[in-house]
Amino acid sequence: MKVSNLPSSDFDHYLKNYLEKVPDLSLLESLDYSKNKVIQFYKDLPSDKEVYRYAEGKWTPKEILLHLIDTERIFCGRALRFARNDKTVLPGYDHEDFVKESDANDRMLENLLEEYVAQRKSSRLLFKSFSQPILKKIGNANNLMVSVGAIGLVISGHELHHLQILNERYL
Repeated sequence: MKVSNLPSSDFDHYLKNYLEKVPDLSLLESLDYSKNKVIQFYKDLPSDKEVYRYAEGKWTPKEILLHLIDTERIFCGRALRFARNDKTVLPGYDHEDFVKESDANDRMLENLLEEYVAQRKSSRLLFKSFSQPILKKIGNANNLMVSVGAIGLVISGHELHHLQILNERYL
């Protein structure tokens, strides 16, 4: 599954911004691509920028990294439930509250990256386990209709969205 062959019925218009950031790679290739970009960014990040905020109330690079991890966990949970034909309308989550309660800035960047890599390995195995028919299953998360496969691609697009902001406003 690639973004280019993803029918518009597989995702809500709100998610289009994230999907447009994903190169035309397979779902698994896109997860690898964005993972490599995230890791490279954080390995190159000067240590004095780890807890930098470009404006009051904005997240630090460490908080953004943990936000990516948290979001990926939530999205994988949604994908699994839709894959198993769960018809429950899944609630959203308040990412601002998650970041505020994360203590990301008190953690070592190395540990956050280790957690990120572990989560991505798990996510990749999850999406690899899904057949093409399962990737096309659609569910309702936060009142947005989205397919299992689109969720995987949105994970990559969400990361690339935040990397763009990090590169534009933090360096």
